[in-house]
Amino acid sequence: MTCPKCHATMERVAVGTIDVDRCTGCQGIWFDLLEDDRLRAAGQAAAVDVGDAALGHQRDPQRHIACPRCHTRLISMVDVEQPDVHFESCKFCYGRFLDAGELRVLADDGSQLLARWQAAGPPPMA
Repeated sequence: MTCPKCHATMERVAVGTIDVDRCTGCQGIWFDLLEDDRLRAAGQAAAVDVGDAALGHQRDPQRHIACPRCHTRLISMVDVEQPDVHFESCKFCYGRFLDAGELRVLADDGSQLLARWQAAGPPPMA
């Protein structure tokens, strides 16, 4: 498989029972359906997202990149909780490509978001 952004070779990286594809060039990561969610839930984002976030941010956004699995055009997406995180998603196989550093940002924000909700307590009763 080749990277949809820099066209370098992607390598399989195993983290526990989850296998993802990481670019040997830009260190971006391809996730098949729900693999990124499973990694974040397992607290393993830092184990696979080892690239330089500043370099990853420079690659965003790019237009007209193809899905490395089914070769259809990826669509640009923005995370609702982190609007500064842009990623690409396939509308057919539901895979996602995150630039280096983006998975770590999403994982860190998820834990901070949960802490904020817990600190706020239950909503007031009407």
